[in-house]
Amino acid sequence: MTKTALITGASRGLGAALAEALSPSHHVIAVGRTTGALEELDDRIQAKGGSATLAPMDITNADAMAVLCRGIHDRWGTIDLWLHTAIHAAPMAPADHIDAKDMAKSVAGNVTATATLISYVAPLLGQTGQAVFFDDPRAGQKFFGAYASTKAAQIALARAWAAETTNIGPKVKIVTPAPMPTATRARFFPGEDRTGLSDCHKQAAAVLAQL
Repeated sequence: MTKTALITGASRGLGAALAEALSPSHHVIAVGRTTGALEELDDRIQAKGGSATLAPMDITNADAMAVLCRGIHDRWGTIDLWLHTAIHAAPMAPADHIDAKDMAKSVAGNVTATATLISYVAPLLGQTGQAVFFDDPRAGQKFFGAYASTKAAQIALARAWAAETTNIGPKVKIVTPAPMPTATRARFFPGEDRTGLSDCHKQAAAVLAQL
């Protein structure tokens, strides 16, 4: 029976690369906000002989995530793997100048949505599935206040879940990929020389080798 992988944040960057890498062995459920990018991903997956279910949804919409997870349960019963790459990258700003809307979006996307998804996805993973989170430790770095604080909170949630499920499952893993030429990084480092950054597909292969 074909394994099933849920990827939140699959439309581009590392999420898309993971979806492509998994497609020969897994049916991929690809969640992202950009329909066009998901359709392009689907074309690449089909070209590899794989299959995908596209879910153009916003992870901060709890009702939509509930419908998605209920649909996954009704169709497949369980999933084998959940990779959570979705992140909101707020503009860099001094701590005393962070825009309230940017902070609210960061909390909603990076913290609240993660907590909601954990509660919805955990029953789908059961005792034998695996969840993977992606750290980007920037806590304490100047101008990264909104992003770094909410990313740290997300990873704290993941670490708590990992500790709680050590003996009962699912397995929860946290990895720290090398810097990649993603849209998120470009937002933080515009004009950066990207020649020294690691290719997303290379990092996807490295992540999957750890699972």
